[in-house]
Amino acid sequence: MSRYDYYDFFKPSQPLHTDEGIKAHSKRGQFGKNWWATRWIGALERLLDSGRLSRGRSYARRGQVLSIEEKKGGILAKVQGSRRTPYKVTIQLTPLSDSQWAGVIKELAEQALFTAQLLAGEMPPEIDSVFQTAGVSLFPDRRADLHTECSCPDPANPCKHVAAVHFILGEQFDEDPFLLFRLRGCSQEQVLAGLRALRADSDLPDESDEAEEEPRTAPLPVEPAAFWQSPEPLAGFSVAIKPPATPLPILKRLGQPNFLDDDVQQLLGPAYAIISHTAIAAAFAGDDDPDDNDNGQNARRSRQGSR
Repeated sequence: MSRYDYYDFFKPSQPLHTDEGIKAHSKRGQFGKNWWATRWIGALERLLDSGRLSRGRSYARRGQVLSIEEKKGGILAKVQGSRRTPYKVTIQLTPLSDSQWAGVIKELAEQALFTAQLLAGEMPPEIDSVFQTAGVSLFPDRRADLHTECSCPDPANPCKHVAAVHFILGEQFDEDPFLLFRLRGCSQEQVLAGLRALRADSDLPDESDEAEEEPRTAPLPVEPAAFWQSPEPLAGFSVAIKPPATPLPILKRLGQPNFLDDDVQQLLGPAYAIISHTAIAAAFAGDDDPDDNDNGQNARRSRQGSR
């Protein structure tokens, strides 16, 4: 008997409907747009039972994942299941050791293009091969690399609630690919500091020197009709979205207006969260328009008010 044979012994249950969850950007097909998000989902598919994978995908698209919060060393999430109290889900990756990260950074430092891309907030497509050269993997290739827990009564691990969080997490990797680094025990800033240190101690040219050798930017077009047209295709243009260190920075910088009795952050904070979510949904939804009905639901994400 396999560890999934008892799955048919349980009566199927329907999750309680909620309007407070994070609905996936993906309405059909695969989750995630960038290669690193696709690799994350691929790792999940290798480690999870197909039945729970299917139900987890359904949970993610129905908005059953209420929140996802990055904690030190992992992810803490809440998922609304068939019981009134949401289930608590934790996801952790085995962190790489200091020596393993040192090996990865050494391999990265030998390629100036990787350093430039990382400084620009991009995740180089070949970066996983660099990790492999260093004898490790950025993604969870083994079951031992992935540690998951759920407070639900399902004895299988990972369960459908864990799967739902994985799918939503894959879409968050689209917005912040360096979350993968942090889950492996090293931040983007730490990696870049290590790269700068190695390049400073070597004969490799500095990124700033390479930037000076680039050809001058073409002058702006004279014709008014062509002013808003890009001379170069933007297919490879990368956008890295990060929440600010201080929530609601604009409102805090402007301060409390003297003509308003109510707290301006409490009054306008939800509106700012909805605007932030709508902008992110538009940026990552391709040709599809963001679903206005989901704005209030998705505004309750764990990063609510952080922008």
